[in-house]
Amino acid sequence: MFKHSFLVALTLAIAIGGGTASVWYALQIPDAIGAVSIGEWTAFPDIGTSDADPYSKAKVSREGVLALGRAEGLSFIAQRDASGAELRRGCSYTIEGTVPPARFWTLYAADETMSVIAGPEGRAPALHSYEMLRQPDNSVSISVGRHPAPGNWLAVSGGGKMFFVLTLYDTTIASSTGITNVELPHIVKVACDA
Repeated sequence: MFKHSFLVALTLAIAIGGGTASVWYALQIPDAIGAVSIGEWTAFPDIGTSDADPYSKAKVSREGVLALGRAEGLSFIAQRDASGAELRRGCSYTIEGTVPPARFWTLYAADETMSVIAGPEGRAPALHSYEMLRQPDNSVSISVGRHPAPGNWLAVSGGGKMFFVLTLYDTTIASSTGITNVELPHIVKVACDA
């Protein structure tokens, strides 16, 4: 009798524990179900729609973020540079290349909780498309780091891991099926503080 009860309890513990662990893991990994990766950037095109998978809906609910619908825009998140190394606040980066067509776009650096990393006093914590200095071919080159840089500079402060969030508002790529054919800027590490 005791052996039978013990086996039932063990089976339930494994099933509930394993199910809970698998859901936690699915919600933690950045390239989860429904993710589309383009170079260093990852997006979830279905996250703000009725087509979103249950894990994406749970992730949005848990983090308390406002998901954009397809007609509103699309957010891309980068956690690694072009060489595959994690983005760190103690390093300087250049984000260079073309940004897909959009009525308006923003770029900011975020911490592990996806909160905006504030720069030095008086500096805006994000850049947007209306204030960009552009190259002759309409591409952009943005310097990111603690130390001031000429041209487009996104200031960050503190130490530790960081992410870049590029949000395209009112863009045609959000509703198209060819999202994987889009070209996004590359993230190149320039130097790191000692």
